[in-house]
Amino acid sequence: MTELATRRGELAGLVVGRERELDLILAAVVAGRDLLLEGPPGTSKSTILRAITGCWGVPLHFVEGNAELTPAKLVGHHNPARVLREDYSADNFVPGPLVAAMREGGFLYVEEFNRAPEDTLNTLLTAMAEREVNVPRVGRIHASDSFRLVASMNPFDAIGTTRISQAVYDRMCRLAVGYQSVEEDRSIVTLRTSCENERLVADAVAITRSTREHPDVRHGSSVRGAIDLVAVAAPLTEIRAGRNGLSPEDAYRAVVLDAALLSLSGRITVDEAVEATPEQVIRELWEQHFVLAPRRAAPGAHTIQVPEPT
Repeated sequence: MTELATRRGELAGLVVGRERELDLILAAVVAGRDLLLEGPPGTSKSTILRAITGCWGVPLHFVEGNAELTPAKLVGHHNPARVLREDYSADNFVPGPLVAAMREGGFLYVEEFNRAPEDTLNTLLTAMAEREVNVPRVGRIHASDSFRLVASMNPFDAIGTTRISQAVYDRMCRLAVGYQSVEEDRSIVTLRTSCENERLVADAVAITRSTREHPDVRHGSSVRGAIDLVAVAAPLTEIRAGRNGLSPEDAYRAVVLDAALLSLSGRITVDEAVEATPEQVIRELWEQHFVLAPRRAAPGAHTIQVPEPT
């Protein structure tokens, strides 16, 4: 087994699933290529990157793309107090994440890449093409061999985004990353919450995944919604123990409903053309999962009383 294959085996224990994506991302960065990961939130993009840099001992610099990410914030600035005392010099330059990553041979990870201003993205062109940047009054900064630029973006959310120029696309490899399978989602939730209740994990994953298929929802929840649902349901069950007078089954379903409302209502985007609220959509999905689906599977089953959220 080669050294690279051995490293790949080590990474497999740090990421749930994502076999193909891990292979491709690892191959790209080993080949010295910069990379753009396109996919919805919560699809393990940053998890894979943390695993690779952590395994290799490579510094990882995070940058959030937004309208306030200026070229100066990305490259760095001169310390104003020292400039007043000493004038401009290379010694009083405070490196930004781009320069720090280049000098250290680290990875610069830009999240929400398409939310950064166009002039800020253009700052990265020289760093990607020439592996260097020119900083006024400091000189040329040359990147160490292990420097990589990795960016991520959600291609399905166009609010507040800018168009990525062909010049930027031309300098990066691109990988589309989708949602994981049901089994992988369950494994992720179990790993992140340490929950031993397999039924709760399965119910949380099923309701969360159904938000992506509802006709009134433009953007559903990632697996993070299921993680929070399970995390909230455990203490909520303890808080309500013996208080509501419901049967154990109905009490469980009421807990899942309220945990779902709390965990998922802020993570879904309802279509502007419909009048439904996020809470109404989640309640409908809960009813479909606990009431309608079981009744379809077992004709003649008794009607279940739908509890009101408390």
